[in-house]
Amino acid sequence: MPATPAAAATPATAATPATAAAPVGPVAPVTPVTGIRRQGSPAAAPGAKEAGIGFALGEDQELLRDQVRRFAEERIRPGVQERDRNHRFPAEIVAEMGELGLLGMLVGEAYGGAGADVLTYALAVEELARVCPATAVTMSVSNSVCCWPIARFGSEELKRRVLPELAGGALGAFGLTEPGAGSDAASLRTSARRDGGSWVLTGEKAWISNAGFARWYVVVARTDPQAGKRGMTAFVVPADAPGFAVGEPEEKLGLRASRTAPIYFNDCRVPAGNVLGAPGEGFKIALATLDHSRVGIGAQAVGIHQRALELAIAYARERVQFGVPIVQHQAIRFRIAEMATTLAAARLLTWRAAIAAQAVHDAAGGGPIDGGGPAAAAAGRLAAEAKVFASEAANRACQESLQIHGGNGFHADYEISRLYRDVRVTTIYEGTSEMQRLVIARHLVGAPRKRTAAAGAE
Repeated sequence: MPATPAAAATPATAATPATAAAPVGPVAPVTPVTGIRRQGSPAAAPGAKEAGIGFALGEDQELLRDQVRRFAEERIRPGVQERDRNHRFPAEIVAEMGELGLLGMLVGEAYGGAGADVLTYALAVEELARVCPATAVTMSVSNSVCCWPIARFGSEELKRRVLPELAGGALGAFGLTEPGAGSDAASLRTSARRDGGSWVLTGEKAWISNAGFARWYVVVARTDPQAGKRGMTAFVVPADAPGFAVGEPEEKLGLRASRTAPIYFNDCRVPAGNVLGAPGEGFKIALATLDHSRVGIGAQAVGIHQRALELAIAYARERVQFGVPIVQHQAIRFRIAEMATTLAAARLLTWRAAIAAQAVHDAAGGGPIDGGGPAAAAAGRLAAEAKVFASEAANRACQESLQIHGGNGFHADYEISRLYRDVRVTTIYEGTSEMQRLVIARHLVGAPRKRTAAAGAE
């Protein structure tokens, strides 16, 4: 490791945003996220008719983004390094997010949620990830891979029993990945058998975000071994179900303040009414859920990218070499310009994917997707494009920002070192970059003649 320059600048851990709004001032009361007006796309900017398409957000979306940014700066940023260092799950902050309605953004108002559109939800994820990606993924998982599939595929009885609790602050989780089933989700071995008025689950799931803190788990298990991917069923499993257990938390490279652990089913019994959709539809539900959740991962990557750019600019302005701040050197300026350009592209790709996902939801009247159709297929492709581009761009941005920080970027006291670790997994979970490219290509040129069923695991 190169020696740290003696004239190094102080750690840039709270630099002024370079392409976002100015830092928030004293904390004002944050209004709970409820009754957000649903908006299918950003509002047209003044003069858009003459100048072309406008990309301004709606008033409610701007307000929500400002509220979440203020909450993140004032309540999450203090202690973020300590929580990362000690691998401490921020239970008290998660409880506050529940009180604000951030854990029930994708739950309809009829069930106690905010009833937010997908773009508004993505804006909230981005603002949380800009400050603490670990907290953002905790919120995103509960919303997108637990609340969303229950709201989409659950019976009315199940929704009324589960969603108010999730909207009120209880955490959710998603169980698809297994030790032997990652991208090849169709090879999962966790099984479920019908026993009277219950289903009995046996097996294990790996890399489950929020495990141990979640109250409800959406779990996919094999119910017909002879039917391949059509022999899988999705269940909603409560944390207190008999035979359910959580293993020791994983020691991760990044996102250390989020909890990830295996979960086990030892003849775990759940009521028959806890099935999502119908028996045999679990694989379809898992794919639809992943298509939707990738929008959140794209937004998470955008938030990390935004912060990496802010830190790079702030450090380059104060670090002096060869008699001038290094921001004056063309090599640094070109890096910053490239980071800003790819950030803008990633953000708009993510917004487009969010708008498409909302359009599919609205067209279906909030009901289950049956066969998907061209609109759902297009939305899935857009989500894959946003996820792969935003995650890879964010990884490059963190690398460039750390390079601009020089030796100091390698020090744990500097925020960029944490972001560099946190961002790495964005190209892996919710479907690897390789799987996203397969999804995109399949929509454009069709599926290969022979292929394994690939879903891309959490």
